[in-house]
Amino acid sequence: MEVCRPLKTDDKLKHRPLNPYRFFRGMICLVVFLSTAFMLLAYLGPGAVLLRYLSIHYSRKATSFFFGLWLSMWPFLFEKVNGTKVVFSGDDVPRKERILIIVNHRTEVDWMYLWDLAMRKGCLGYIKYILKSSLMKLPVLGWGFHVLEFISVDRKWETDETILHQMLSTFKNPRDPLWLALFPEGTDFTEEKCEKSKKFAAEVGLPVLTNVLLPKTRGFCLCLETLRGSFDAVYDLTIAYKRQCPFFLDNVFGVDPSEVHIHIQRIPINNIPTSNAEAAAWLTNRFKVKDELLSDFKSQGQFPDQKPEEQLSTLQSLLNFTVIIALTTIFTYLTFSYKLCMAYVSLACLYLAYITHCKIFPMPLEIWPFVKGKKDD
Repeated sequence: MEVCRPLKTDDKLKHRPLNPYRFFRGMICLVVFLSTAFMLLAYLGPGAVLLRYLSIHYSRKATSFFFGLWLSMWPFLFEKVNGTKVVFSGDDVPRKERILIIVNHRTEVDWMYLWDLAMRKGCLGYIKYILKSSLMKLPVLGWGFHVLEFISVDRKWETDETILHQMLSTFKNPRDPLWLALFPEGTDFTEEKCEKSKKFAAEVGLPVLTNVLLPKTRGFCLCLETLRGSFDAVYDLTIAYKRQCPFFLDNVFGVDPSEVHIHIQRIPINNIPTSNAEAAAWLTNRFKVKDELLSDFKSQGQFPDQKPEEQLSTLQSLLNFTVIIALTTIFTYLTFSYKLCMAYVSLACLYLAYITHCKIFPMPLEIWPFVKGKKDD
């Protein structure tokens, strides 16, 4: 994943200095996140995948529950441990809608801050991303992306169109909560990419944007075309950072950012044009609005219609953390105490690596009476 290079990379510009305490704390956090992810995935991942043979709906419910528990540790790290202030503005949005999210892509960690909003709306375990296929090759993390049904693309429309349509078609069941996140720019923002985007826009008569890249519209149109009947709305999110764009390790070590600002505009699905040409023009216009919002943010330091800060529950976050640590401790003890469990973990890793590489998503077996006739599950 490309990195949003700040204009200056001097450590003195960091909101907080990287001292020995923050470095040590960050390393502990990394170990905790990676070890908990591995153990939960090894012990629960194969079961969640195999449950799809009975019911995709209940497989997704189980996966979303444990995924949400694990993910809740990240907003806790950002806001409670690191002290990052997350400021929301714009529209008030209801809880637990089925939505398509379009977001500008400032840096490599934009997608992580969507969890702060999703957690407040009770949808943390239901978020799905459309991401580049190279990320699926990462050990452990790639397996997790596959189990969670993240959609991988090669950034070649000739091959991506079929894959996207096939995967999106499996999310039509309105009983399955869904937050589908799309970054229409297709890559992180940099000044060099912006200059190329502006040059192309000027050549083809499209808006020349200075704070975002010109969006790629075909993936957005396909998402709408395939899932329009089951979406409640599109959330147009604009993300900005105080001082400079953070890196992943800035988050881990707690040196940046000081503030993350997220502007939300909720557009009912019926207000979005149905034809692909009109929907593409609508998306381009939304990015023109984003560009203006980001220009105002640069001069004013905030987005309009700022909302009162909704605090995360420290008690609930600690409870979630305790459950994840308890499960990881039990699984670790079983793994290193019993050869059978060690063998299971080894086989689970091979199985997860295999289905991820081969892009296998089991479908319900019709021999089960309570599943028969419910392929849409």
